[in-house]
Amino acid sequence: MGEGRWRRFAGTWWRSIAVWAVSTVTMLVLAGILPDFQLQSDNGDSATRIAVTAALGAGAFGILSALVWPLLVRALLLVPALVLGLVVFFLNGGLLIFALALVPDGRGEANPETAVVVAAVMSAVASATGGALAVRDDDAYRRRLYRLADRRRRRGSAGAGPSTPGTVFLQLDGVGHDVLRDAVDRGVMPTVGAWLGAGTHRLTPWRTDWSSQTGASQLGILHGSNYDVPAFRWYEKDTREIQVSNRPTSAAELQRRAIEHTGDGGLLTLDGASRGNLFSGGAEQVALVLSVAARRGKENRSRAGYFAYFSDPANAVRTALSFVAEVVRETGQSTRARLTRQRPRVGRGGLYPFIRAFATVVERDVVVAAVIGDMLAGRSAVYADLVAYDEVAHHSGPVSRDAEKVLARLDRSLALIAKVAEHAPRPYRIVVLSDHGQSPGETFRARYGLGLQDLVRAGCGLPVPRRARRTHSGAEARAAVRAALRRPVEEGSEKHRPASRRSEPIVLASGNLGLVSFPDVPHRMSKEEIDARHPALLPTLANHPGVGFLLVRSEEHGAVVLGARGAEIPLADLDERPGPLADFGAHAADAVRRTDSFPHTADIMVNSWYDPAEGEVLAFEEQIGSHGGLGGAQGHPFLLAPEVFSPPVAKGAELVGAQQVHHVLRRWLREGSGPQVPVDKSRHEPAPDASFTAATVTPQDKSA
Repeated sequence: MGEGRWRRFAGTWWRSIAVWAVSTVTMLVLAGILPDFQLQSDNGDSATRIAVTAALGAGAFGILSALVWPLLVRALLLVPALVLGLVVFFLNGGLLIFALALVPDGRGEANPETAVVVAAVMSAVASATGGALAVRDDDAYRRRLYRLADRRRRRGSAGAGPSTPGTVFLQLDGVGHDVLRDAVDRGVMPTVGAWLGAGTHRLTPWRTDWSSQTGASQLGILHGSNYDVPAFRWYEKDTREIQVSNRPTSAAELQRRAIEHTGDGGLLTLDGASRGNLFSGGAEQVALVLSVAARRGKENRSRAGYFAYFSDPANAVRTALSFVAEVVRETGQSTRARLTRQRPRVGRGGLYPFIRAFATVVERDVVVAAVIGDMLAGRSAVYADLVAYDEVAHHSGPVSRDAEKVLARLDRSLALIAKVAEHAPRPYRIVVLSDHGQSPGETFRARYGLGLQDLVRAGCGLPVPRRARRTHSGAEARAAVRAALRRPVEEGSEKHRPASRRSEPIVLASGNLGLVSFPDVPHRMSKEEIDARHPALLPTLANHPGVGFLLVRSEEHGAVVLGARGAEIPLADLDERPGPLADFGAHAADAVRRTDSFPHTADIMVNSWYDPAEGEVLAFEEQIGSHGGLGGAQGHPFLLAPEVFSPPVAKGAELVGAQQVHHVLRRWLREGSGPQVPVDKSRHEPAPDASFTAATVTPQDKSA
């Protein structure tokens, strides 16, 4: 055994003994505090005998956790992932009771309720102790890196990792360019700040399409096409169905259409991994990918990633405790916002605290662990989505203190991944990017007392309910939670086929972008047809102070943009006469023209009012940080990449559209002699992979 290996071996044993000792002390303390937990016989024992009993109990519990826990979690793989995070407490309690039963003479005893508490405390203390003792690192993952590296070398392929660099793409969902820049300047994200300060990375802003949301942007980035994705949700007259980007069946269909449109499998076709995304990108290794969750039965193993993560009891307890802490944190923050009458504000009760905790804790931890496993396995390209900021910013605001704290935690995740890269079997280049930003502003309903659907119904002469139905947030985390719980992702108001009368309009919202469709007309209705049926509708919408502009099709002029006071400008004339689009920026006209060309563009496209001075929009959903349309920071995400890559665009040019970002990322993969993206129509569906976390990964070298 070499000197270096012997030192690591000795260090591992020393930390194990230290954790055992701390666990023994913890058990002794708990035995003194909890009346239903004892480590002595009924007649009493000496202090030495009690200490020996505690040591034996702690040792048995540690061994059982290491050996039995993975088998228990694998047996419970069918349990919903969100529930699994809570079940871990009871499983731990059961292991402790069994461990105490192994102590000689039956001196260890605890009732079931007390065992759950004792096991949770001991696991948390052991995890914290192990992390604190890890060499040059405070994170619990780091203590396993040397062991994993040794395992790889012992298998004979180490030292033989690919010499070409791999690439990790980390998507910080919803983080705008200006938000990132401000966070770096104020020291909230020191890891990103260090990269920029040292000149190792280049920060480039880019512009989204009109539909500034994850479905359109990520589909374009991963698959090279977001053609015919007009919004987050839209009605298709030919199929008579509503497509929702974060619904598994819709995600699978959008991915299929993109592959058919481009003729290749996606950015990650060769030796790639897709983690926590809406789409697979053509990767063979997938986990927590929504388009795969649409499969039925055994073919749907998109949630297998939860097993790989929770198979480590330290991971399970740490994440479960953090989940509870996040629920308490959100409850406190929302209560403070309500008591101080913060404006703008949306409701944050019901299940939202749990949804937020899932996005900011469970999904973050599982996805980061997946990326770590992919790097240690030496995979060529990894793309992962971290949705924590997007979920919190929707309800707390994109520049709120709540959102700022999430950015700080995401920065620590970036730091951890960067440290893991130092121990990977091949060099890695880390690219960080976002799919869109978020624009602040109160909701349309809060300002005017009615929603977009109410306004449309009023313009059509239809009755408006006294208690109008609210439009739920379309945040990605809700879909992830429902997929984890194995529940349909469709919201009650968004079933495949609308239940309203066919003569009534279907009104859908995507942030500050609204879509109005008439399901009884098989084609896209013209302005003249709409005026003939509902003469007051278009004037009502166009002249409302909360509406920025409308897009409709005219029989006389083709597609036109409508604004207040009778403004009507053909798309061909927008460059010379921007009219209602003047406040939305130079690229607004091109974005509107592109959306107008889509087969499934709605009869009426409605973009909310936008204040260029304050950067505010009015969301048609219940969000005070929104995205989905034109106006403000929502359309300005970022691309942060190592300087070794060629510049994304020529000097003085702008990077516009998710499809162009896809081409840039493909070029960078080629520059690194990484995976080429071949035309591959035969493989539309990736194979799931359960073995990807730092705890369970095994080396898998693949020839390029």
